Amino acid sequence: MGFLTGKTVIITGGGRAILENGKAGSIGYGIATAYAKEGANIVITGRNVKKLEDAKEELERLYGVKVLPVQADISAGSDNAAIAASVAEKAIAEFGSIDVLINNAQASASGVTLANHTTEQFDLAIYSGLYAAFYYMQACYPHLAASKGSVINFASGAGLFGNFGQCAYAAAKEGIRGLTRVAATEWSKDGINVNVICPLAWTAQLENFQKAYPDAFEKNVHTPPMGFFGDPEEHIGRVCVQLAHPDFKYMTGETITLEGGLGLRP
Repeated sequence: MGFLTGKTVIITGGGRAILENGKAGSIGYGIATAYAKEGANIVITGRNVKKLEDAKEELERLYGVKVLPVQADISAGSDNAAIAASVAEKAIAEFGSIDVLINNAQASASGVTLANHTTEQFDLAIYSGLYAAFYYMQACYPHLAASKGSVINFASGAGLFGNFGQCAYAAAKEGIRGLTRVAATEWSKDGINVNVICPLAWTAQLENFQKAYPDAFEKNVHTPPMGFFGDPEEHIGRVCVQLAHPDFKYMTGETITLEGGLGLRP
């Protein structure tokens, strides 16, 4: 197996999603696949139980790893600290350690302008993204300190470039970027590597959007300068694998932008 055999990763938003060509169709599932190929124990969270169970079945069958699916939803009005703590506790009970935390989950009402955004829509993005990263990082911190582990958070070009119709999403993602940099500063003394990735990937959602609304897709979805979108497993998942490697500890605090498979460190 790979260099992550015996290590445990928590991936939020890791339910199964597949493209028409059979490849991983979401960033979370692409990351889970990349980690499975390296032999890691995998804890995946999400709201959709079927997608979690499907991910468990496929990853265990194809790669011989152990997968623990946990339904969890960080949202307004919930006891979110308890939800995140429960996921961490279940990971420790099942596998004995937490070596990598990947905060990938994010929901939002994209396409709604700032003037028309509701408080509920804004809360959806902030809770599912920014608050989720905050609570999971707090819950996993002592275990990551014990394992000298890694945190990988996900931000977005929507925040970097101010995408139209994505005010709440951009705000959540920029908050995650700031939170990541603070954690890198505060947790480096504990040997915890903390980084943030800003990806642009071809996903099942984009594939479905292209088929259902070809004209809108043509107007709103722009191919990256490299001429293609990043692959959820081969590009983004593999970067997440490398960031968990001991040789990459010096990269703590970096922002990594992935467009068309190209990794940049601004």
